[in-house]
Amino acid sequence: MIAFVIAAALTAQNAAPEPVWTWALYADAAPVVLANEVTDTPNLRATLECDPGSSIARVTLYGGTALVGMARVTAGEASAVTEAAAARGGGVKLALRTDHPVFAAFAVDGRMSVVVGDQRRPVEVPSAHLAKLRRFAELCSG
Repeated sequence: MIAFVIAAALTAQNAAPEPVWTWALYADAAPVVLANEVTDTPNLRATLECDPGSSIARVTLYGGTALVGMARVTAGEASAVTEAAAARGGGVKLALRTDHPVFAAFAVDGRMSVVVGDQRRPVEVPSAHLAKLRRFAELCSG
């Protein structure tokens, strides 16, 4: 039993640490990008991009299966329907107006859901990063 406990402790110490996912805002140049990423790697879960003042956010959710068709996007009590296209490496890309009630609700609590067919993809921005999401919306709005 003691050997098992020691082996488990050594395995836990030698296990690679989980990557740290964060939200980062890149507003130095066009386009403005808000990315859910592992810093300094090509690993992305999601990106929101816009041309400053355009009021159009291009949302890309990476990983999973490619989703194509009409997407129902919900945040809070608001919903919208938009066209979804396949993203590179699987996943989905779509566009939302930053002045639409769905995006406004997303900016309030950081939670949005994208449903295409029977596939649901959540997007969550933790409260510690909501200021970045709100700044993104501000920079994008025209």
